[in-house]
Order: sequence, then C-alpha cells, then structure tokens
Amino acid sequence: MKFKKFLSMVACAAMCLSLAACSNATTSSTDSGSDNTDWAYIQNKGEMIVGITLYEPMNYYDENDVLTGFETEFTTAVCEKLGVTPKFQVIEWTQKESELKSKTIDVIWNGLTVDEERKQNMAFSTSYIKNRQVLVIKKDNAEKFTDTASLAGANVTAESSSAGEKAIQSDENLSKAKFVGVSAQKDTLIEVKSGTSDAAVIDYVMATASIGEGTDFDDLMILEGVELAAEEYAVGVRLEDKEFLSKINGAIDELVQDGSLKKLAEKYGLADVYAFDN
Repeated sequence: MKFKKFLSMVACAAMCLSLAACSNATTSSTDSGSDNTDWAYIQNKGEMIVGITLYEPMNYYDENDVLTGFETEFTTAVCEKLGVTPKFQVIEWTQKESELKSKTIDVIWNGLTVDEERKQNMAFSTSYIKNRQVLVIKKDNAEKFTDTASLAGANVTAESSSAGEKAIQSDENLSKAKFVGVSAQKDTLIEVKSGTSDAAVIDYVMATASIGEGTDFDDLMILEGVELAAEEYAVGVRLEDKEFLSKINGAIDELVQDGSLKKLAEKYGLADVYAFDN
C-alpha cells in the first residue's frame, strides 16, 4: 500500500510539472508574439474590417447597388496583396476612434485627414491624396457670399468631428457663424440645397464629384478664391498595429510603383490631387 501511495504521489507531481510547463510555454508563446499580434490577428481572421462612410468618389453604391469608388478599389487592391478579404462597414464618423480601438473595425479608410490630434489616437499610412476644404454655396447666392467675411453671421454646416468642422473653427470669420453639425458630408449639401444652411465646408474631392451639371446638386457651386485648410488623406490604424501598418504601406508602395494607384486616381477624377505626382 505504501508503494502504491508513493507511485500515486510521483504521478501527481509529474502531472503538476507537466501542467506548469504547458502554462509557461503558453505564456512564453504569448509574450514572444506580443510584438506581432497585430498582423497575426488580421491574418488569422483572413479579413480586414474597413470603416467607411458613403460618399463619391471614395466609397459609394453604383446604379447596380454595388459598392464602388476610388478607396473601395484601392482597399481591395491592397487586400489582394496582403492575402486577406476586405469587409466594408459603414460607421458613424464621430465614433471612428472608439470603433478602431475596440476592434469593431481594423482600419479607417475613407477620406481620413491626417492631423496632429488624431495622431494621438491612431497611426497613419503613407498619404495618398492631397486635398483641401472648400466652401459650397447656392449659385443664387454668388453675389451675396463672396468670401468668409460675408459668411460671418450665416449658418454654416459641416460633418461633425471632421476636417470641415475644424476648418470652420480655425477661420476668424467662419468661427463667428452659426455652426450646423451633421452626421455625414453628403448631408451638408442637402442642408445648403434646402436653404437650412447658407454654406457647407466639405472636401474638395467630394465637392467636385457631387455638385454641378448632371448631379442632384446642380444649383450649388464652390466659392472660388476661398481655400481653407490643406490636408492629406491616409489610412488610420491602431497605434500598436505597427507590423500591420508596415504591410499596408508596402502594398501601397507596390501600387504606386506599378502605376495601378495612379490609374485608379485618374478613373475617379482625382488626378489633380494624387499625392505622388503633386
């Protein structure tokens, strides 16, 4: 009986040592991969969840209800090089940072302006578009509104928490206007068209694609001679996702070098703001 008890104690000790070793191995494996979990996380999922909003020419639905646009095709091309599938997810723009941090999305890829404040919450890829903010008004008001000073007491709209809102806040005259925040850039054009707002501050890229002859906003115009904040577009990722960001930048560089990205910019009327030629 004593011998059997001794064997039982030996077996238990061996099992404990084995479990401890497994635990240490697991911990060691996790620790050793901690610097690489960002890219491994995307690879293991096999998909990249892309946070977007809908506006031309970046991401929008065509007449066949198919998602298309410069950034839709750009993202897809990058994902092909990375060996993952893009999954586009429409988000509330004001919640983009929290969506990214909580991993509801993996990237923000939708006319995302690079600025110092956002650099505190996310890392940015290579910039690919050089854009700017412009003022859009009704053509009927062309004589009434000629510069930012003439809009000092007007109703001015922009997408909330956007570069447009920041441009309004930083302009001496526009900061005195009554600000009307909306949830998406396209809504600013509806505001101006309906007369609820006198002017909209939006991306030049969106303005040129959305207003003018043949559009739903042919009665709107860009206020010439007034250029607000210059800006650049880039992809936003989590601050800790360093290897993932490196992979994205590598794929972007390949698309630049083989001319594919420039062709996409030309296809969607963005040749004049394509960053690698300007």
